Amino acid sequence: MKKIGFDSEKYLQEQSAYILERVQHYDKLYLEFGGKLVGDKHAKRVLPGFDEDAKIKLLETLKEKAEIIICVYAGDIERSKIRGDYGITYDQDVLRLIDEYRAYGISVNSVLITRYQEQPNVKVFMTKLERSGIKVYTHQAIEGYPTNVEAIVGENGFAKNPYIETTKPIVVASAPGPGSGKLATCLNQMYHEYEHGRKTGYAKFETFPVWNLPLKHPVNTAYEAATVDLKDFNMIDNYHYEAYGEVAVNYNRDMETFPVIKRIIEKITGKESVYQSPTDMGVNRLKTGIIDDQVVQEAAKQEIIRRSFAVENDYKKGLADEETLRRMQVILEENDLKKEDRAPVLPARNYAKEVQERIQSTNLQAVIAIELPNDTIITGRTTTLMDASAAAILNGLKSLANIADEIDLLAPMILQTIQKLKTDDLHSKVPTLSANELLIALAISAVTNPTAQLAYQQLPNLKDTQAHSTVILNRENEQTLKQLGIDITNDPVYPTENLYYN
Repeated sequence: MKKIGFDSEKYLQEQSAYILERVQHYDKLYLEFGGKLVGDKHAKRVLPGFDEDAKIKLLETLKEKAEIIICVYAGDIERSKIRGDYGITYDQDVLRLIDEYRAYGISVNSVLITRYQEQPNVKVFMTKLERSGIKVYTHQAIEGYPTNVEAIVGENGFAKNPYIETTKPIVVASAPGPGSGKLATCLNQMYHEYEHGRKTGYAKFETFPVWNLPLKHPVNTAYEAATVDLKDFNMIDNYHYEAYGEVAVNYNRDMETFPVIKRIIEKITGKESVYQSPTDMGVNRLKTGIIDDQVVQEAAKQEIIRRSFAVENDYKKGLADEETLRRMQVILEENDLKKEDRAPVLPARNYAKEVQERIQSTNLQAVIAIELPNDTIITGRTTTLMDASAAAILNGLKSLANIADEIDLLAPMILQTIQKLKTDDLHSKVPTLSANELLIALAISAVTNPTAQLAYQQLPNLKDTQAHSTVILNRENEQTLKQLGIDITNDPVYPTENLYYN
């Protein structure tokens, strides 16, 4: 049974109260929201009990006082940058976020395209938004930002970028991912607000690192592992210690930019900043929700291992460099962790080796092992009928429903008909059933087959299970497993020598 280490309700109450307290000092507060407002699966994994939608629910409690500006970097749209957890491009994610915010009754003010240079794909996206009734603004890059304070706070700086008209006391700057220009947007708005004579403040809501946990706490280290490609690392906030004699944790980019951000705010407001440290700027009250530190530490260590597999795979695919790979290996060693400490890893590898020896094959065997909620580990391998993802899901559902392994849930005739459709009519060169195809076949069979229905009803119990594959999964299977809530890792090995079908 999964242990709980975090109380989301307690956290939401504390966090909401603290943000409202900060708002009281200003006519308007610009709140930079880091991380994911919706579906924060990293936080959910490292803080068992954390509601992955906690931040959007937090805003829901403030919806009468808050509105959102969604920032997205023009370059990310132009090159179709992919958001890894959902497998969609940043422009698609902006549309998804708008729908999510509206579903919670939170006002979306506009979409801001940052560092805009009239890129063709960006123009198409802007037109689509405008024709859907969404207000769109563009900001150009400011030469010398963020270090040339005199130029930034002047006619050739913030003044040349338009002011976004807002009406509520809390304005949240959110984005599909990092590097979208949220900070610059907040500062740009502050400049215009002060030009209009309004007292305005800035605050930052970053979930990680957690400022009042130890520097080397696994939760903070897991953040380093999650952002290793960005070259982020945690450090003691020396500004905070000098000002208050209190140890606080922050990360390198905030530490590096704090002096210049402080000067920009002072230049805009015409008075000394109330912030003496980057930690001062934050409003994070995450630690208040931790109710079992040992559970949280263990979960964070597992996340570090999971991230190490992700980096190895990115390196294999050419998406990560050697420096990132080495840094990830150092993080593992510093925390005395091995990839084999992840429960489904060895069962998957051992079964793959067993199959390989049994059939006397020289080819690597594709196997997936899933650790079920009752700590049972089941496996599935690729056969002529279905791939390892489909087999593992089917075997997992059978185990959860206490259905004997030898019982067929799906009639062979149905599976063969689907295979014939794939190869003969759709001209696919991959005849094996994928996870998605297997689930559709199971859903149809459940209508008339009571045993299949028993297995089908167990699908929710696959959520939050841990799985490992001996080969790199294709995007379709990876997304299907993620949609089921299965946390999957894999060894950095392609299943075949085919370049396209891998």
